[in-house]
Amino acid sequence: MYESYYGLNSKPFQLTPDPSFFYASKWHKRAKSYLQYGLSQAEGFIVITGDIGTGKTTIANSLLDDIAEDIVAAQIVTPKLSPDELVKMVASKFNLSVADKSKAEILEELEKFLFSLHGLGKRALLLVDEAQNLPLETIEELRMLSNYQAKGKPLLQSFLLGQEELQPILRAPNMEQFRQRIVASCHLAPLTDDETQAYIEYRLAHAGWQQGGLFSAEAYDRIYQFTHGVPRKINTLLDRILLYGFLEELKFLDENAVEAVVKEVADEMFLPEKADVTIEPTSMVSTPVERPTKLVRELDDDVMGDDFDIAKSESQADKDIEYYKNMLNELMTALDDAISHKIKLTRYVDKLLKRKYQEYMRSKTDDKPD
Repeated sequence: MYESYYGLNSKPFQLTPDPSFFYASKWHKRAKSYLQYGLSQAEGFIVITGDIGTGKTTIANSLLDDIAEDIVAAQIVTPKLSPDELVKMVASKFNLSVADKSKAEILEELEKFLFSLHGLGKRALLLVDEAQNLPLETIEELRMLSNYQAKGKPLLQSFLLGQEELQPILRAPNMEQFRQRIVASCHLAPLTDDETQAYIEYRLAHAGWQQGGLFSAEAYDRIYQFTHGVPRKINTLLDRILLYGFLEELKFLDENAVEAVVKEVADEMFLPEKADVTIEPTSMVSTPVERPTKLVRELDDDVMGDDFDIAKSESQADKDIEYYKNMLNELMTALDDAISHKIKLTRYVDKLLKRKYQEYMRSKTDDKPD
């Protein structure tokens, strides 16, 4: 609607991730470099975590848009899948028939498919979005799928995208085997205030804007204050601001125009803002897993840590505590169920023994001579 008014050839702030609009901030460039390195290793797992709307899917799609033709990729968005459901979905995404087939049969078909790709000089890549929803046993099933190998090289590589909740899951003690197979990982955080302005200008230019500055400096400040640098929130807000500018016939958008739209959409899209709260930009920490190669050491010469060895904020620590509390509650529930089952079984055995004893005593009485 507003594209022609502002001389644009496409919508610059659509919500659907579009690799052609990928904005390579300093940290996103770095993250993509780590992911490209992970892909070049042709093995193991690549992991991206980050808050909602920070660009995980966009950076993944940008990477997939550039991958070589010898990689056959499939993407799944996961609810809480069981291991069997995961196997069925993975096979289905690679266009394999799963109807009326057992898990064993599906795994056999999947193995044949992966070996057929290898025979053609290709390999498979699985992109798992919303991976924080996967139960531990399903993540373990992913690890088992990576065991398909030819000449010592895995035939399937997996790429996990998830919110911050994925980090404590992968840090769990029983995930050691999985962690050892992570070849690259990174954590995405919101854009800084300067990056937010650069992000907006980049997307406008990419959509055809050629008329100089469209927003005032104060407008950019208000946009950052409201969106906190989260790309998805920026896209949502800016789309409405441009629509407002078109309806009001504005060729320049100042703080008042932005504020008018903020008031309209605050209750529609975001949580109400807290008064007098200063939001400090959060820097992204990118951490490739320690590998015994010179290349990784060069990539990671100024990043400390190992396997998500990331400094935790207080909020993250709270999330970790909540996660393990939930795990403990689930464990306690399982133990309670097991104890209850054992009590019922003990009562049943006790009744059975009493009945057998009574039958035995009656038989002894019947055997006595008159």
